Amino acid sequence: MPTPPDAEGVSRELYRLPVHASSSLLRDLAWLALTPDLVELPPPIPCAGRPTLQELGLHKRENSLVEWLLTLSPALLATANDRRATRLGHYHERLWHILLDHAPGTRLLARNMRIFHNRTTLGELDMLYRTRANSAPVHLEVAIKFYLGLPEGPGEATSPSRWIGPGGLDSLALKCRHLHRHQLPLSATPLAYATLAQWLTPRDALACPQEQPAAALTQRLAMPGVLFYPWHAPLPPPQGATDEHRQGLWCFLNDWPDLAASLATPFTMAWLQKPHWLAPPGQGAFYQESVVMHGIRQFIDQRGPQQVMLYFPNQQRFKRIFIVPNSWPRQIPLPAVLKG
Repeated sequence: MPTPPDAEGVSRELYRLPVHASSSLLRDLAWLALTPDLVELPPPIPCAGRPTLQELGLHKRENSLVEWLLTLSPALLATANDRRATRLGHYHERLWHILLDHAPGTRLLARNMRIFHNRTTLGELDMLYRTRANSAPVHLEVAIKFYLGLPEGPGEATSPSRWIGPGGLDSLALKCRHLHRHQLPLSATPLAYATLAQWLTPRDALACPQEQPAAALTQRLAMPGVLFYPWHAPLPPPQGATDEHRQGLWCFLNDWPDLAASLATPFTMAWLQKPHWLAPPGQGAFYQESVVMHGIRQFIDQRGPQQVMLYFPNQQRFKRIFIVPNSWPRQIPLPAVLKG
């Protein structure tokens, strides 16, 4: 696999593809396959991390990720980019569907499985898959998150409650609590096993955990994304963050000129639009800073924080930045207790 320009995980081969729907999807798939998880959940949930390139069968040179991506048909890629996948979360899930169902090492068994009790929906399991090496089903929950850190806010400096979404409606602490207390434990219940039995062939069948506890469903969590550190003040990583998590910066609109001046090397800028917040866009999406910032300044107060990608041609690297209104944040989610 060609060496990527930097830690954003997109090879030069993919970065140079023209800017259109199919090539954007290829770059996003590459980014998704290579991007580390943001956090590791605390015990007692026995939950492993994301499916690896080895599981997907994309770790060998003769079957590399880029080579595989370039074999995908436009019709298949279009399934992740239809009108129903305009929300970032839905788009992200569809990319996982493509990876798990078409990579040489895995097969997608089921997706979006709702668990009912007396006609009440208790929750939904994102995906069920198996690997070529092992037919035992694996439950995978996925989430993609972009959080901005607050130098001043709830709890200690390392509190996940200080890391909030750009809209101010959720936080890293709230998401981890929901995963830890609800989404992941749900798949280990008899109701979930009864539902899953309807989706599985005899080869992939599971024993109910009450009958055979050793056969409990394997749980995995994929939570890629980016943590944006404040440009104007120091802030340590949140508790539970992985060492290799992807990082960006955020700044107030008034501070942007000073941040840009501090970079001290030529760059171009791309304005990222949902749902394509994942990989750096192609070369044709990058413009001079003055062009992009003119558009952002027009409506940032109405639409809220905007994410941009900087490209430094002399160094062949990227940098992510969230530019936020000077009054941001207008609200901060209440802290969440992760344990107990």
